[in-house]
Amino acid sequence: MYFTEQGNRLSARRQNETIWIEAWGKNALRVRATYNLGFTGHRGALSESAPGEVSEAATSASHGLVSDMASGAESAPASRQVPQTSQVEIRMTESGAVIRNGKISCTLHHSGWLEFAKDGEVILKEYARDWCGANEHSPSMKVFARQFKPVSGSDYSITMRFEAQEGEKIYGMGQYQQPNLDLKGCVLELAQRNSQISVPFYVSSKGYGFLWNNAGIGEVMFGANYTQWHSCLSEELDYWITADDNPKAILENYTGVTGRAPEFPENALGLWQCKLRYRTQEEVLEVAREYKRRGIPLDVIVIDFFHWIRQGDWDFDPEYWPDPQAMMDELKEMGVRCMVSIWPTVDRKSVNFGEMYERGLVVRTERGSIQCFDFQGDTVIYDATNPEAREFIWNKVKENYYRYGIDMFWLDEAEPEYSAYDFEHYRYQAGVALKVSNSYPREHARAFYEGMTAQGQKDVVNLLRCAWAGSQKYAALVWSGDIKSNFTALRDQLSAGLNMGMAGIPWWVSDTGGFFSDVRDEHFNELLIRWFQFSAFCAVLRMHGDRGPHDIPNLSDLDYGGGFSATGRPNELWSYGEEVYEILKKYLDIRLGMKEYIKSVMDEASANGSPVIRTMFYEFPEDGQCWNIDDQYMFGGKYLVAPVLYQGMRERKVYLPRGSWKSIHDGQVYEGGQTIDAAAPLEIIPVFERG
Repeated sequence: MYFTEQGNRLSARRQNETIWIEAWGKNALRVRATYNLGFTGHRGALSESAPGEVSEAATSASHGLVSDMASGAESAPASRQVPQTSQVEIRMTESGAVIRNGKISCTLHHSGWLEFAKDGEVILKEYARDWCGANEHSPSMKVFARQFKPVSGSDYSITMRFEAQEGEKIYGMGQYQQPNLDLKGCVLELAQRNSQISVPFYVSSKGYGFLWNNAGIGEVMFGANYTQWHSCLSEELDYWITADDNPKAILENYTGVTGRAPEFPENALGLWQCKLRYRTQEEVLEVAREYKRRGIPLDVIVIDFFHWIRQGDWDFDPEYWPDPQAMMDELKEMGVRCMVSIWPTVDRKSVNFGEMYERGLVVRTERGSIQCFDFQGDTVIYDATNPEAREFIWNKVKENYYRYGIDMFWLDEAEPEYSAYDFEHYRYQAGVALKVSNSYPREHARAFYEGMTAQGQKDVVNLLRCAWAGSQKYAALVWSGDIKSNFTALRDQLSAGLNMGMAGIPWWVSDTGGFFSDVRDEHFNELLIRWFQFSAFCAVLRMHGDRGPHDIPNLSDLDYGGGFSATGRPNELWSYGEEVYEILKKYLDIRLGMKEYIKSVMDEASANGSPVIRTMFYEFPEDGQCWNIDDQYMFGGKYLVAPVLYQGMRERKVYLPRGSWKSIHDGQVYEGGQTIDAAAPLEIIPVFERG
C-alpha cells in the first residue's frame, strides 16, 4: 500500500482502490474508498466541507463550479484546516500509517485493513478474512472487509463489514416499527417507508458514533459475529466516525457536522389540534371557537388532506374554503396558528401537472406508466432533489397559503410514499432512486425551510412523516407515521422516538392514540389516555388520528374536490366523554405549566443536538442499569417519565438513578439507586423530578 499525506488527509492506494481518511469535525474522521479514478464529491449528510474549511464550492457556487472527476478533486477545498480544538497528527509506522484527530485515531495497515481507537483503546475494526497481516483471524476464507461488486459503469454494489464486539449496545438509526431500543442483533432496511425512517447514524456503548454517509437503498445487520452494511448502488464507500467520553458529546460532534435544529417557536409548545379531517373553513373555526369558549389554550389547528380539488394544486377548494383570509384573521385573533397539509403528489389532472412534467420537475419512472402513487388519484411525485422543483412548489404554496398568514406546513407523504416501493423503478434529478432516495425527505423539508426563512420568518416548524440525516437543521418535526391504535404500537413508538433522538433528530412526535382506530373499541379510551399522557412529555402534544367508523356522509358525490374524501369521527379533547376530558385537560395543564422548561430543552437541542426525549443512559452514562432500560425515559435532563404501556396496568416498576427524585403528583421524595413500585391509576403517569 502506498501512503501520502495531504494536509489533514491520509491518502493510500493499493491495486485499484484509493482510500481517504481525513479529520472531519471534533474527534472525528471521515473514511472514503473508491475503485474509480476519483471521488464524486457527493457529501451525503455531511456539511459542504470539513468544519473549519473554506471550500471553493461554497465561494464559487454562483459560477456553477463542479468537481474535476478526472483528477479526483471534490470541489477542492481552498484550505484543509480543522477547528483549533482538534489535534491532527499523521505518522507512518512499520505496519502502515496512523491518523489521529483529538480522541480518535485510525490505523491503516499495509494490507489495507483499518482499525479505530479512542484514546488508544480499540473501539471498532474492520472484519477481514482475506489476507495475512495485522488481523489475527484466518485469511483462508477470502472474505473482504470492503467489497465492491461492479454493477455498471462507475457504479458498484458495496458491502462493508466490521468486527462485532462482545457486550456492545447500539442505539439510533432512526425509526423502525419494532420494540427494540438496543439494535444489536437487528437487521434494518436502509429505505424510507410510511412509518419507517432510515437515519443511518448510531451511538455505541463502546464510546463512538457512526454515520453511514450514503443516501442509497441498502441494509445493515448488527450481527453477533459481525456488522455488515450494504448499499445496493453507489460509486464509492463513505462513512464517518467520532469518539468521545459520553453519548451527549458524541451527538454534539455528530450534529456539529450535519446540522442542528433551529430555535423552536414558543407559540407551538402547547396543544396541536388535528383529526382526519376538517373539511370546511367553518369546521375549523368552530373547533377553535369551542376551545376558546372552554378557556383551553390552543396553539395550532391543522387542516388535513383534500382541502384541495386535486393533488398537486396546492390550493384551497373555494367551495369549502371560500375566504381563507377571513379564517386566518379570526384564528390569529384567538391566538391560534394554522398548519396546512401539503402532499408531494401531483395528479395528472392537476392544474400544475403539465408545466411540471414538461420542465422535468417530477420523479421519473424507468419503464411503463409514469404513475408513482394511486391513492385517490393518478399521481406522480415532485422531485425534491431538484432545486428548480423545490422552488416551484414553494412558490405555489407561498401564493396560495402563505400570503394569508398560514406559516406552518404538514409535509405528509414525505418518504415519498409509492404505490409499490420498487426503488429500481424511479429516478430523481440527483440520480436513480437506489442511489439517492433516502435523502428525499431532507430535501423536501429544505424546500419549505429555505422558502420560509427567505421571507424573514423566524418561528419555523414543519411536520414531516419522514427524515434523513441532517433533516433537523431544516426545522423538521418528525412524526411516526400511520400506525395502529393499540398498546403494541404505543410500545413501539417509545423505542422509535428514543432512537430517533439518538440519530440526531430531536423533534419527534406520534399520533396521540394512534392513527388507525375505531372509537367503538371498548379499550380505546384507555389507550387514548395513556398515549396522551406520554405525548404530554414529548416535543409536541398533538391530537390526531383516523377515528372510525367512517359513517359520516361525504359532502359531495364527485370523485374529486374538497368534499369527496371521507372524514373521521370528532377528535377534540371533549369528544370522548367527561372522564376522558378531565384527564386529558389535566395533562394539558401540566404541560402548559412547564412551557418555560420545555423551551429550555428545545434550546438545548439547538445548542448541542440533545434530543427532547432521551434514553436513560443519555443522562446517566455511568449507570450500567440505565443502558438496559427501554420502558422509561428522560424528558430533557430534569424529568423521568415512566409511561404506562400495557392495557389494564395500574402499577409499574420504575428505576430511579442515584440522587433525589420527587413525584410530580404527590410530592413524595425518593432516594435514587433503587427500583420502586409506582402507582399508576388511569389518571396517573409516573413522572419524577430530578433533585
